[in-house]
Amino acid sequence: MPQIPSRQEILDWLADHPGASSKRDIAKAFGIKGPQKIELKRVLKEMEGEGLLAKRRRSYHDAAGLPPVTVLEVMRADSQGDLWARAPEYEGEGPEPVILLLTKSSDPALAAGDRVLGRLAPAVGQGYDYEARIIRKIGQASHRVVGIFRKNAEGGRIVPIDKGADKEWSIGAGDALEAKDGELVEAEQIGPKGRMGLPRAKVIERLGDPSAPRAVSLIAIHQHGIPDDFPDAAVAEADAAKPAIAKGREDLTGLPFVTIDPADARDRDDACLVIRDEDPKNEGGFLLWVAIADVAHYVTPGSALDREAKNRGNSTYFPDRVVPMLPDRLSGDLCSLHEHVPRAVLAVQMKVNSFGQKVSHRFTRGIINSVASLEYKQVQAAQDGAPDEKCAPLMDEVIAPIYECFAALLHARRLRQPLELDLPERQIIIDEAGKVSSVQFKERLDAHRLIEEFMVLANVAAAEELERLRRPLLYRVHEEPSPEKIEALREVAQASGFTLAKGQVLKTQHLNNLLAQAEGSEFDELLNITTLRSMTQAYYAPQNFGHFGLALRSYAHFTSPIRRYSDLIVHRALIAGHGWGDDGLSATDAEELQETAQHISETERRSMIAERDTTDRYLAAYLSERVGAEFTGRISGVQKFGAFVKLDETGADGLLPIREIGREFFHYDRDNQELVGADTGLRITVGQRVLVRLAEAVPVTGGLMLELLELEDSPMPSGRRKGGKKPGQRMPRKPGRDKAKGAAIARKVKRTRRK
Repeated sequence: MPQIPSRQEILDWLADHPGASSKRDIAKAFGIKGPQKIELKRVLKEMEGEGLLAKRRRSYHDAAGLPPVTVLEVMRADSQGDLWARAPEYEGEGPEPVILLLTKSSDPALAAGDRVLGRLAPAVGQGYDYEARIIRKIGQASHRVVGIFRKNAEGGRIVPIDKGADKEWSIGAGDALEAKDGELVEAEQIGPKGRMGLPRAKVIERLGDPSAPRAVSLIAIHQHGIPDDFPDAAVAEADAAKPAIAKGREDLTGLPFVTIDPADARDRDDACLVIRDEDPKNEGGFLLWVAIADVAHYVTPGSALDREAKNRGNSTYFPDRVVPMLPDRLSGDLCSLHEHVPRAVLAVQMKVNSFGQKVSHRFTRGIINSVASLEYKQVQAAQDGAPDEKCAPLMDEVIAPIYECFAALLHARRLRQPLELDLPERQIIIDEAGKVSSVQFKERLDAHRLIEEFMVLANVAAAEELERLRRPLLYRVHEEPSPEKIEALREVAQASGFTLAKGQVLKTQHLNNLLAQAEGSEFDELLNITTLRSMTQAYYAPQNFGHFGLALRSYAHFTSPIRRYSDLIVHRALIAGHGWGDDGLSATDAEELQETAQHISETERRSMIAERDTTDRYLAAYLSERVGAEFTGRISGVQKFGAFVKLDETGADGLLPIREIGREFFHYDRDNQELVGADTGLRITVGQRVLVRLAEAVPVTGGLMLELLELEDSPMPSGRRKGGKKPGQRMPRKPGRDKAKGAAIARKVKRTRRK
C-alpha cells in the first residue's frame, strides 16, 4: 500500500507540477486511494494551518511565495521598456512580490491593466522576485470604482459617484486603508458578493475631500484611469533635452510667422504665414505657410517619452487643468513656438489659387522665429479696424494677407460643402478658489475659423504627401452614417415639416440643405442635435476610408503633435519619407500602426468622456445653489425611464424621471424616440421646448433632477383627474381594459397557430 508522502515531498511535487495542484491531483500522483485520502486531507490541512501551504478554492501552493501558475495584472513598462506585473491575489504578510514579464513575439499585445495567466519561476539575485512567462491573456484588470467612503462597524461601504451606478461596495475592516468617513477613495474589487449582496472591495488610494476646490477633475482622472504622473525616466529625458540646432534644417527665420491662440493657451504648437503670390500663373493666389512644432526631434521612437506619450494617446483638457501628453519642459517650452525664439518645426508651404484651391504643396524641416504671439480677439479687433500696439505694425504684411487667403478658402469650402452644424459651445469659467464663476458661450470669430481652415488644408497636404511617398500613416477617418441612422433623421425631419432627399448617395450637402431649411425655425436646434447624433464616431486607422464630415478624400492629423500621438506618427512618417533624419517612423512603429490606431482612438474617447463628466459635475455644483429655480430648455433625449433636458442657460443636461412627467402611464416608443401618454396621447419627443424646475443637483455625480412644468408653452396639469391618482400613487388596473387587451392577444395567438 502506498505511503502518505512527506511534507517536503508534497512541496516538491507542487513546485514541479504547477498546473495540477488540487487534492485529487496530489492523491493521484502518489497513488493514494480509499481511506488513505482521509489521511492525506489531514496532512494537507495541517500544512495549511502551519503556513506551509496556502489554499485557493480547491488548489494548494507553497505559502512561502506565489503559486507556479497564477493570474497576473500587467503594469506600465518602465524607462528601459521592461514589462512588470503584480499578483492581485497575493495574500502574504510581506510586500507584494516584484514580477518581471518575459514576453515573446508570439505573445498577445499587452497594455497596463490587462490580466494574464502566467507561469512563474523564482528569480534569485536579480533585484526582483519572479520571472513570468505568459500562458494566455485572460482579460482586463479587475473592476475599480471611485466613490465616497462611508464608515461602519464592519469596515465601511463605498457609494459610487457614477450617475448610472446605484450599487454600493462592501469594504472589510482591514481593507479601508484608514480612509475617513466621507472621503473620496478609489477601490478595487477583491471578491464576489458577500452576505449583504454587495461586491467586496479594498481601498487602493485615498483621494481626499470630494468637495475640495479642483477635486472635480481629479475624480475624472482616477475614475477613467487617465495617467497624470510622468515616470521619472520620461521627466529626466525631457529635462535633459536641448533646443534643436539649425544644422540640416531649412532656415525660415526670415519669414514673419505668427501664432494665433486663445488668451489662456498653454502651448503654441502651430504658426502661420500668408504671402501674396507674385507668380503670374497664380494671379490673385497665395503662398500659405503652416509650421508645426517638431516634436519628433525630442520624442524619439522607443524612448521613455515616446512610451508615455503613446500610453496617454493625447492630452486631456478640463476646465481647471490639463493632463498633457508630454512634460511641460517640452509642451510649454521647447516645442512651443514662442515669439522671438528660434524653434524647430515641420512646415508646409501650400500654393493656393484665388478660388481657395490648393494647387501644390512642399514640406520641409526647418527653423522659424515667430515675430508675435497673438490672441484670437486681438487679431479680430485688428482686422475690424482697432489694432493694438502689437498688431498695428503687422497689418499690411501679416494680418491682411491672412484674411484675404481665408476669404478664398471660404469660397472653396462652400463648394466642398463640409457638414455645417450650428451647436454653440459653452465654456465653464473657474475662479481662483476653484469654483464655477460663470458659464459662457464660446465666441466664434473669423480669427478662429481661419486658423481652422489653415490647419485642415495642412492636414490634407500631409495625407496626400505620404500617399505620394507611399509611406504608411494614420488617417483620421470619419465614415458616413449608417442607413438606419439616416432613416431615423429623415423621420424626425418629416415630422418637423422638412425634407431629406431619399434614394441617392448621401452627401454632406444633403444634410446642409436640411439644416438650412430648419434655420431660424423652432426646429433649428432639434435638427442640429439629431443630425449630430446620426454621425459616426471619428477614429484613427492606417487604412483610408475618407472623412465624411469634412467632405475630404484623404485626411490625416498633422498639426498638433504636442497633444495628439497620431500627429507625431504622421511627423515621423514625413521625416522617414524625406530622409530628414534617423528619428522618423521606425519599422516597429509601421508594423504596429493598427494597434496604435486602435489604442489612441480609445484614449481619445476616454478623454472625451472624462471631460464631459467633469463638465457635468462642475455644472451641478454651479446649479446646486439654485435648487427650486425654474429654467427653460429643450428635450435632448428620451428613454423608457424618462427624458433628458438640455438647459438653455448653461447647456447642462438634467433628467426628467418618468414619475415626474404628467399623471398617467407613458409608453416608450423606441423607434420614434417618444414617450406617449396612455390616457391623453401626450407625446414627449426630442426637440420640444420645456419649462422645468430644478429639484436636485448632486455635484459629486454631476446629476440634475428636474420637474416638468410646461411642455411647448402649455402648463402640465397640476390637479388630479376625477378618479385619478394622487401624486406618487399607483393607478389601479382597469379590469375592463385588461380583459379587452387579453382577448385581443388571445385572438392574435389563435390566428398565428392556424397559420
